[in-house]
Amino acid sequence: MARCADLDSQPLTPVPAGFRYECEDCVAVGGRWVHLRRCLTCEHVSCCDSSPARHATAHAKATGHPVITSAEPGETWRWCYVDEVGA
Repeated sequence: MARCADLDSQPLTPVPAGFRYECEDCVAVGGRWVHLRRCLTCEHVSCCDSSPARHATAHAKATGHPVITSAEPGETWRWCYVDEVGA
């Protein structure tokens, strides 16, 4: 597996207290989502690329925040947008 400095520097962290299982961006515009992703830099919650608006990818591009994790209960993977590699 390829090494990724972003994944190495951003470990999986526990879901913060008061976590809301909804795409903040979809809620703001009345949209819908398929699965949720959580930014490990700022904790922003947004929808996956299978969702119509693809807010997680848009967030990463707009902010430069490289690593997301699933916000779905029981899933523990991470993805780096920069190196296009997961862990």
